[in-house]
Amino acid sequence: MAIPVVDPARYDQQLEAKRRRITEQFARFSPPPLAVYASPPSHYRQRCEFRIWHEGDDLFYAMFEMQASEGDPEAPRKKTVIRLDDYPVASLRINALMPALLDAIRDNDLLRRRLFQVDFLTTLAGEALVTLIYHRPLDEAWEAEARRLQERLGVMIIGRARKQRRVLERDHVWERLEVEGREFVYQQVENSFTQPNAEICRSMLAWAREVTRDSRDGDLVELYCGNGNFTVALAENFRRVLATEISRTAVASARENLAANGIDNVTVGRMSAEEFAAALKGEKGGRRVAEWALDEYDFTTVLVDPPRAGLDEASCRQLSGYSRIVYISCNPETLASNLERLTETHRITRFALFDQFPWTHHCECGVLLERRD
Repeated sequence: MAIPVVDPARYDQQLEAKRRRITEQFARFSPPPLAVYASPPSHYRQRCEFRIWHEGDDLFYAMFEMQASEGDPEAPRKKTVIRLDDYPVASLRINALMPALLDAIRDNDLLRRRLFQVDFLTTLAGEALVTLIYHRPLDEAWEAEARRLQERLGVMIIGRARKQRRVLERDHVWERLEVEGREFVYQQVENSFTQPNAEICRSMLAWAREVTRDSRDGDLVELYCGNGNFTVALAENFRRVLATEISRTAVASARENLAANGIDNVTVGRMSAEEFAAALKGEKGGRRVAEWALDEYDFTTVLVDPPRAGLDEASCRQLSGYSRIVYISCNPETLASNLERLTETHRITRFALFDQFPWTHHCECGVLLERRD
């Protein structure tokens, strides 16, 4: 892994390089002009994980860079420890907490001893959850010190060790995102997936709302809904929404987020995309599916936000049955592969690049496909 080198003066240049790369990579599909959504050039990540490196009486945050051995690309790669006194990729809140946390625990054996990793989760408003991960059991004495640290730093703390998880206050933060003049609130749970770049997340939600705005007479089915990130923002664009997700934690969080936003036209079901495809065909039932009353839906739109591996052939075949497909992708390579199949039946009518991860080669894309006449 290469640690991003942040240089705000060069941000437009790196974004233009991504725009050219994505435009060229997808030219064979004849998409409309690419809409490009810029990130803040620095301090854009609301969550980060750091190893804690101990050297004598000192300790510091560390990441690792892997380097291939010179002259022998097949040899094991060398791991180099990189000391981080700050991290311009991370939010300003995380950068303020980094030295304050180390200063507070450096001379405190109960908090410092065998501390292995620190995870930060923050919000745009500055709420912060800090997870301290240890290679030793955590006892009541540790918790007493951690509570004092929590008060001193103005954060929430969780302690983790083998088969232990001590939550001192709560295990989540509440992110508030203003999108098109509306505020949406999201419970974001520690150690669960959330969109790391909150400003780009706002752009993604605004784009998804815009491309589905004329959908009020139809229903949306969402696969890989996670904690309801898109579900919450898109619900008012549709008559009804059925969202599915395999992670138990994410399903619970999605339901919490729907309630927090006063949304009552969404059903969230714990089911994989493959199981849901079988349920639509009547091949997989049970009481849970029967309660959904699938025959009462008119699914005009499907939204997918799959993992980096993209969609398999069966999932692409399933998507081809919908009039409109909204595909959010974190991997242009698997997106391009899936579009080879999906453009047999649909054409691309909207195309967007979201710079979720500045200073890396990674790109997040949004595609709207509509069925060919």
